[in-house]
Amino acid sequence: MNLRLVPAVAVGLFLMLAASLPVCASDSAQLLEQSMSDTLDLWREGRYEQLFERLARRGKTSREVFVKKMHHTNVRPACCWQKMENFKVLNEKRTEATIYVKVGLEGTPNASESSTREFKLTHEGGVWKMQLSDIFSIAGVTAKKNRHSQKKVNKELSHHHK
Repeated sequence: MNLRLVPAVAVGLFLMLAASLPVCASDSAQLLEQSMSDTLDLWREGRYEQLFERLARRGKTSREVFVKKMHHTNVRPACCWQKMENFKVLNEKRTEATIYVKVGLEGTPNASESSTREFKLTHEGGVWKMQLSDIFSIAGVTAKKNRHSQKKVNKELSHHHK
């Protein structure tokens, strides 16, 4: 091979690679959006056990506790085009992404409620997963009460009644 051709071939390969990058980023954004959409569909359909498996950072929350709490809320994602609007990827790394989106909600006190905010997604087991805390937050579900604070309340109540 002629040594004068090496720089030209390298530049050509670089330009082809650079031209393909926006397509990869676009594919990645579509994958993130589809993953979040699928997760919200599980929630909307009341498939809480499958939803639990699609969530990251579940902490000490068991599947049973999660399902019970989700059954006690009337809030769920809206259907169709109202489910997610203005989806934007703010930051993406290999195992974490931050997105900004408006999630339409039903079952809230206001007829046309939504939650527009940032969400963190975590890539685990080949799937982008929403955070359990985000689902609880949108649903209006409170986290498990701290045992110490509950004991303190019970102690104060017992002293008050004496």
